[in-house]
Amino acid sequence: MKKHDNWIFIVFILTFILSIIFSAISNVMAATFNEIVLTILLIITIAFGILFDVIGTAVISANEASFHALNSKKIKGAKQGLFLIKNSSRISSVCNDIVGDVCGIISGALGAMIAISFSTRFSINSTIISIIVSAFISSMTVGGKAIFKKVALTKADSITLTVSKVLNKIGVGGK
Repeated sequence: MKKHDNWIFIVFILTFILSIIFSAISNVMAATFNEIVLTILLIITIAFGILFDVIGTAVISANEASFHALNSKKIKGAKQGLFLIKNSSRISSVCNDIVGDVCGIISGALGAMIAISFSTRFSINSTIISIIVSAFISSMTVGGKAIFKKVALTKADSITLTVSKVLNKIGVGGK
């Protein structure tokens, strides 16, 4: 099996596992919490997806030479930044595709639960409330990613360095 084929298998397994974990958590929360808490969880899920989209875009756009310079000055996180940049296609795939898509699926599931709950509690037509909730989720997700895509591209080095410093702090990457 080629190295590329291994990555595809890893992506499949990682996505599968993350989907199970996050879906189980969101289903338990949906059965436990009211519409207000579910709406807050929905907004957090959308924000999480946008944040990881920013990270994935920034890493793939960051300037490797800047991180070599930072590394030569022994700046904390520079090694992790170089690791992220040298593996940018995989990092971007994990952040933008895996995390982003899982967040999209979970936000859709949360939205369906919110729509059903609102429809039942307030005797609102389920089709109307489903359309409104879906439109809210779509506009927040797509709009948020569009707004922050430009930020990720113009501030790629500083975003990547911030992520790198966090990774350095927790002892991940840059070996």
